[in-house]
Amino acid sequence: MNKILIALLSLLAVQLSYGKVYKVKSPEEFKSAAAAVAPGDEIVIANGNYSNWAVTINSNGTADKPIMIRAERKDKVVFSGEVRQSVFHVSGSYIQLKDLKFEDCRLFKGQGKDVVLIQLNASKNCRVTNCFFTKISVNSQFMPIVVISGDGDNNRVDHSRFISNKNNMDVQVRVAKETVPLHSLVDHNTFMDKDSVTWNGNNGGECVQIGQDPILLGNRYAYATVRDNRFIRCNGEPEVISNKASGNKYTNNYFEDCHGELVMRGGHECMVDSNRFKGGTGGIRVNGTGHTISNNNFKNLPIAIRLMYGMAKGKTDTGFYIAASDCVVKNNHINHCETGILLGGAKNADWTGKFDTKRYPSRTVQDIAPHNNELINNAITHTKSPVVQ
Repeated sequence: MNKILIALLSLLAVQLSYGKVYKVKSPEEFKSAAAAVAPGDEIVIANGNYSNWAVTINSNGTADKPIMIRAERKDKVVFSGEVRQSVFHVSGSYIQLKDLKFEDCRLFKGQGKDVVLIQLNASKNCRVTNCFFTKISVNSQFMPIVVISGDGDNNRVDHSRFISNKNNMDVQVRVAKETVPLHSLVDHNTFMDKDSVTWNGNNGGECVQIGQDPILLGNRYAYATVRDNRFIRCNGEPEVISNKASGNKYTNNYFEDCHGELVMRGGHECMVDSNRFKGGTGGIRVNGTGHTISNNNFKNLPIAIRLMYGMAKGKTDTGFYIAASDCVVKNNHINHCETGILLGGAKNADWTGKFDTKRYPSRTVQDIAPHNNELINNAITHTKSPVVQ
């Protein structure tokens, strides 16, 4: 009798450890489920093709019992068609979106509102995982498809695929004057076959963008990490990854045949470590102060590492570009490149008339050389010009 009682109690404990499952097949059913879910519950979206979704969830799971929003089967729940509102807007905590597919979505910019596929807004410990974004297009420049924004922290985009998307930014961590999401993690994703944007200026096609205004907001610390991602034939614009905030880490990413670079466009005190570059138009471009560029591997590139001229220097001057200074470039391996390390890219480049000097009170000529940078133990082989100044 005692053994039977113990078995029944154990079965009851197992059952209680699982939450409820809400199976939905429409935005209305999703909204009802989102209003009812508790920690450990699941919202399962039935297999099928969907359009005209715009749903929000502001619920709270726990670390042990997150709220799961997932496809009934991976890649069998497909969102497509015109998008004029955020498809999924998440602002709670410990919520996971998993196994969803977005294909042939056409995003149309809205007046005064975000139009994205997934937005984690002021969320905490939320996650987008194992999702697939392919053939996504936008009708306006500088539109991302997955956004982390607001005063949230510890949100994650991982193990997802971004394939053949056009004219858009793929993943954006939004750094604003009033709000900065902290400790965002973008990891183990694949970005592939991104054609050059058609916008004037060839701008607005980053795969990953951390921060948006390097001139006025580059000093904001986001502490984001971008690691273990693959970037294959990503040709959207000259910046495959664009850093425009401070205190971020870019580690163990792989770049192959990309027409663009990993770019410290703005910000300070970032770490760029153990990344690999094979083929393409460039490796790492550096503006700003206090960065560490270490243990990276470069092969078959025109220039592996560029330390750039600026219009200003340090953390307090306002400049459209900040000269690279007080950076440590160490233990990098550069092989079969035209130039290994360029100390002084964009020397005397004139930006007169190319940006708004009222909004950005900056000098317009890049005439401040990179300075106080250390080059330590870099191995440069089979390279025409190892170090150029």
